[in-house]
Amino acid sequence: MHFFGYISRDYRPMIIIADSGSSKIDWRLLTSSSIGQANSPGFNPYYQPIEHLKTTIRETLLPKATEPVSKIFFYGTGVSSSKNQDVIRAAFLEFFPVAKVEIEWDLLAAARALCGHEAGIACILGTGSNSCHYDGEKIIDQVANLGWILADEGSGTTIGRKLLFDYLRKRMPEELSKQFQQRFPFSREEFLEKIYQQEKPSTFLATFSKFIFQHLKEPYCYQLVYNSLLEFFENNVMKYKDYQHTKVHFVGSIAFYYSDILRQVANDKGITVKNILETPIAGLTLYHQHDL
Repeated sequence: MHFFGYISRDYRPMIIIADSGSSKIDWRLLTSSSIGQANSPGFNPYYQPIEHLKTTIRETLLPKATEPVSKIFFYGTGVSSSKNQDVIRAAFLEFFPVAKVEIEWDLLAAARALCGHEAGIACILGTGSNSCHYDGEKIIDQVANLGWILADEGSGTTIGRKLLFDYLRKRMPEELSKQFQQRFPFSREEFLEKIYQQEKPSTFLATFSKFIFQHLKEPYCYQLVYNSLLEFFENNVMKYKDYQHTKVHFVGSIAFYYSDILRQVANDKGITVKNILETPIAGLTLYHQHDL
């Protein structure tokens, strides 16, 4: 440890990595000889006061930060503005005053976790969807992210929206429709209220993905997922220069659980898919070990 200018022989600087979403944060605490981990409620500076993050740091991180923290890498949603970055950085420095704090958005987290220091196309397929072309150090191109109302092809939200549309318009196979009704016994008005009047409609729509996954043997469900992923490839991956000769990687629950269909779509389009991860935190841990 470091006391009054004296550094003991067992001094081991610590790095903290955070993969932050609106629902949860995955933490890793790295030293040269150990990897600690923690989980906490999510944080988005647009929706929650900074005191939420400070409480998490105080209650979740401080008890586990057994060595001096030299660097903090915080990846999250809602951090693109310099104002939000400054607020988050100040919160960490309040507890770790000598740490170097780097705050980046979730798409760079995906690129670093999936590609490491190699060039590639990095894609997010979870509740929402996103993609970028990464040169091994930075993002050099990105198809515009338009959100779930205009785009989000291949995401859990879009897949769920397509399913609900077919159910309410009676386009779903009859037997499957009965099973869906038993699972979600809402009227049309109740469905519309949840989407148009309640918070986080995209998250609500994405919950239907689990139902689809459990019925993938049904041709209707398989085709719905296939077509949605095909839209993602055509409107995202295939918009990047030289995509046919570039390795494509994916992170997120949709990519992970529907990986077989994802690889089938890629194969049908002559696209090479390499890494598929459920979350980026393991890849980020590997990426940042050289910062110790």
